Amino acid sequence: MSVAQRERLRRSGVAAVEICATAALYFGSAKLGLLQQLVRGQVTPLWPPSGIAVASLLLCGPRVWPGIALGAFLVNVSLGPSVPAVLAIMAGNTLAPVCSWALLRSAGFRNELDRLRDALALIFLGAFTGMLVSATTGSGTLVLAGALSTADFWPTWSVWWTGDAMGVLVVTPVLLVLRSARLPKDAPPARWAEGLLLLVATVGVGFLETSRTPLLFLGFPLLIWAAFRFRLAGAAPCALAVSTFAIIAAAERSGPFAGHHLLTEMITLQAFNGSAALTALLLSAVIGERNETQREIARACRQLAGMAARMATGDYTPMVPEADAEKEDQAWVEDP
Repeated sequence: MSVAQRERLRRSGVAAVEICATAALYFGSAKLGLLQQLVRGQVTPLWPPSGIAVASLLLCGPRVWPGIALGAFLVNVSLGPSVPAVLAIMAGNTLAPVCSWALLRSAGFRNELDRLRDALALIFLGAFTGMLVSATTGSGTLVLAGALSTADFWPTWSVWWTGDAMGVLVVTPVLLVLRSARLPKDAPPARWAEGLLLLVATVGVGFLETSRTPLLFLGFPLLIWAAFRFRLAGAAPCALAVSTFAIIAAAERSGPFAGHHLLTEMITLQAFNGSAALTALLLSAVIGERNETQREIARACRQLAGMAARMATGDYTPMVPEADAEKEDQAWVEDP
């Protein structure tokens, strides 16, 4: 077997593993999401598979779409009213994240989510626009199949769309962060203690959300704390945890969701989840851009100071650009 054939075989094996992993994650997260459904069928306040599907496409590329289709089929085959309806819903659930991926890539989206434009692209293109496909296809299919009345189309469509969009806003950033996050082994103990305190505080606020005390707003200071101190690596998991506890409280009709009509409950829940996700995404991106601006200013000041010092000594030879110097330093570190 030639080297090229072995490389093609290796790539095929990697693609098969990625497709199977995507299908398994899609199916498993769907079953977890359905445990907290507030309305019938596939409609949940937060649909994690949509976030997993978009993240898989962003991380692995379009070759994993069969895994999304397989996962969607396995989920809907036990829920759909008929085989044609199952296939139609599966097609919508597959096409929606593919559309989100295509829109994000056309907008120059970066998986690091360290720019405000990337956060806004994920919100408006990846979540709000791309998920229109799955909500419209799914709700329309249920109406055509006779499983949903025409009068219930728009309520079901709105919940379906917001659930898929919340999945992208809450779950996708966590998966993107996990791909690039690294444990800071040289971090001081105080840094680890701060992260542990943030985790304990987030869980504590989550339990308050599920109690009789309506204290949803206590989650936002923690989100701001996480974004300022740990950027998206802290803010995204924090938003996921706070939203999960809010969904549990809504499903159990406890805390701030007790005694309200389903529509009021859904509006309150989705407004809270959306606000938490937007706070985590936008604040982390703004802080990232601020830090990058500060680094650029510091770099420019060092270059000006170096130029002034050289001119003071009568040395007018061109300076090596700092970017090239950084590359040389990095190469020296990697290969001493």
